Amino acid sequence: MHAPVELADIAADVLARVRERAPRVHCITNTVAQNYTANVLLAAGAVPSMTISPEEIAAFVASADALLVNLGTFDAERRAAIDAALGAAEAARMPWVLDPVFIDRSPGRAAFARTLLARRPAVVRLNRSEFVPLFGGDASDEAAAHAAKDSGTVVALTGDIDLVTDGRRCTAIRNGHPLMGLVTAMGCAGSALLGAALAVESDAWLAAVAALGALGIAGELAGAGAAGPGSFASAIIDALHGLDRATLRARIKVA
Repeated sequence: MHAPVELADIAADVLARVRERAPRVHCITNTVAQNYTANVLLAAGAVPSMTISPEEIAAFVASADALLVNLGTFDAERRAAIDAALGAAEAARMPWVLDPVFIDRSPGRAAFARTLLARRPAVVRLNRSEFVPLFGGDASDEAAAHAAKDSGTVVALTGDIDLVTDGRRCTAIRNGHPLMGLVTAMGCAGSALLGAALAVESDAWLAAVAALGALGIAGELAGAGAAGPGSFASAIIDALHGLDRATLRARIKVA
């Protein structure tokens, strides 16, 4: 298990590698989230793409470094795109993130998400309401660790305190700001940022800790001067763009 100081150093290094390598992250995501997600990725130093066209999605994914599968817009076109994208990602042995948005509200989404889980995402990022229909049982920290071990994926359980576990290692991240919950697409963009981290860090658990920590710190910096959710939405992009190694190491709260 890594000590908090060591995790802070690793998180700072992951963010630096994203900026140095400019990884490509292909995002199949919520229609209301596309613009904001793209801007968050660009601010972090990554390169976004968003197409779901059946004629080109496999080529886009094949030339990417990581893939995000977000179920926010659950239409037939995206379901077909997801299958094609995962085929390309699996062929390239590319890391991908599953964000099972709103599966607690729709049995159809939940069933589809379970089929995707069987295809072994590197990380599942979800909230506690979404945990139960995907993994069963309760949404306790212990249950998350068991789910990660059983499914062979990292579980990033987000909320007021984020929990990241691979079944063996488990850490809590206490960074963030209340206004993050009032901005549409904040979670979707966070999952895409996680994809960027996976593109440069082969240890999915470390990548998730780095991405969620960086976004939470950017939220704290943005919240200090924001008048409300509107200005905050722009300020967090600026904060992420300007986030440096010293600030990340000094502010990240992991245990």
